[in-house]
Amino acid sequence: MIPNVLSIAGSDPSGGAGIQADLKAFSAQRVYGMAVITALTAQNTQGVSAIHVPPATFVKAQIEAIFADIRVDAVKIGMIANAAVAEAVADVLEAQNRGPVVLDPVMVAKGGARLLDPAAIAVLRDRLVPLSHVVTPNLAEAAALLGEAPIETREAMQALAQRLLTLGARAVLLKGGHLDGADSPDLLADAHGLVWLEGPRHATANTHGTGCSLSSALAARLALGEPLAQAAAAAKAYVAGAIVAAGALNVGHGHGPTHHFHALWRGA
Repeated sequence: MIPNVLSIAGSDPSGGAGIQADLKAFSAQRVYGMAVITALTAQNTQGVSAIHVPPATFVKAQIEAIFADIRVDAVKIGMIANAAVAEAVADVLEAQNRGPVVLDPVMVAKGGARLLDPAAIAVLRDRLVPLSHVVTPNLAEAAALLGEAPIETREAMQALAQRLLTLGARAVLLKGGHLDGADSPDLLADAHGLVWLEGPRHATANTHGTGCSLSSALAARLALGEPLAQAAAAAKAYVAGAIVAAGALNVGHGHGPTHHFHALWRGA
């Protein structure tokens, strides 16, 4: 049986991030993807120029329509825009039977535009994080969730991941891509301990939507029934491959997208 995975996130018309990236990542993992739109953005590879957020009641209606008809085997949450939308998402998910929830606490776009109302951070931390099986922040997002200054070392990452677990998620996949150096390590933390997911840093500007794609691939692998550590490692490997193959694309003049179908379009 093919799993059904739902993305609750914002739209990126350039196709590299947001629900567009999520649906591509779902398809690449061979699951059926669905999407609830929490925000419309006007953006391209060079930045975000405008954001339109629909009423929270409409976001809630979208999610309820899915659950009223379709089995949901996993949920990925991305951009939630503001506190009212965050509350609406939490209200519905608390009331529904569904599979694992992967929360990517999207706060700032690659180009620097803020994608989360500061008032929403408290709702995200207090209601959505405890609903989540895995939270996937980068170092800046993790610091914002905890009200701390960003950290800069592997040693500090370990303590930071442990503090994030106290917010209520079952696990944390803390992304270390913002560390200096030739490597791009991520850290998986749960009740069983800490596991480093190692990987080289790839010198490229084609990293638009990597966080969206990682969390979506992780949600898909969990929906397929993989254990967390295996799913996280597979998701990281998938995104790394998409970054390496991104040169085959020719999309925009800024932070280009990754190649979501690098393993499926061989020789294209």
